[in-house]
Amino acid sequence: MDILDSFLVRAALAGLGVALAAAPLGCFVVWRRMAYFGEATAHASILGIALALSFSTSIFAGVLIVALLMGWSVSTLSGRGYAMDTLLGVMAHSALAIGLVAVSFLQGVRIDLMAYLFGDILAVSRFDLLIVWIGVLLVLLLLWWRWSALLTATLSNDLAHAAGIDPRREQMVLTIALAVVVAVAIKVVGVLLIAALLIIPAAAARPFAGTPERMAFIAAGIGAISAMAGLQAAYIFDTPTGPTIVCVAATCFVLGGLLNLLKGRVAG
Repeated sequence: MDILDSFLVRAALAGLGVALAAAPLGCFVVWRRMAYFGEATAHASILGIALALSFSTSIFAGVLIVALLMGWSVSTLSGRGYAMDTLLGVMAHSALAIGLVAVSFLQGVRIDLMAYLFGDILAVSRFDLLIVWIGVLLVLLLLWWRWSALLTATLSNDLAHAAGIDPRREQMVLTIALAVVVAVAIKVVGVLLIAALLIIPAAAARPFAGTPERMAFIAAGIGAISAMAGLQAAYIFDTPTGPTIVCVAATCFVLGGLLNLLKGRVAG
């Protein structure tokens, strides 16, 4: 019997892969205060799903293209008379609304909207698993390749220019990585919870990391633990898997905050 015949093994591998890619990327989202940007990209993916179903093409391709377009549009329009949070709010909610309306017009296509909104990790197929891990490896390789430049651009645009680094190029690198993570994570945690998987492990790791690299590794560990423990808890208590994974990550954040508070009081 092939080990991948088990839906639980496929679900565990998919959750682990998404967590390992999302958590280090989430560190940059936290450092750059891009939480709303991640949420906007995730919301726009519903429009990508609608377009992919309309043209009978890959969901992954549709989501990736729309997520990239969202990132490019925000990067292009920001600083041209609109505040970033206002622009993200308008584009995110507009894309989500347009996507939901477009889905309602699809004829002859059965779609489980709840699965796309909150994830359906237990339905991950072998092909889905392959796509997830290809996307995960691409994101990790991209972050490894551009790590130093991304950190420099995150610290200061002036410092980046002095080092011969184009901050807008690094912003686009992050946009591409974020779009790939959103595209592969839809099946696992869904549109509405992707931002949580990006932000919560990174935020939980922050108090215990003395260096950016350590924070990325700790965040990846917290993300992996959340995925595995959340899957196990959902199986035992018969709860929705995606939200349960996020609940475990949130619990890690709370426990980490309490430990950091206690450590501060003891040190004081």
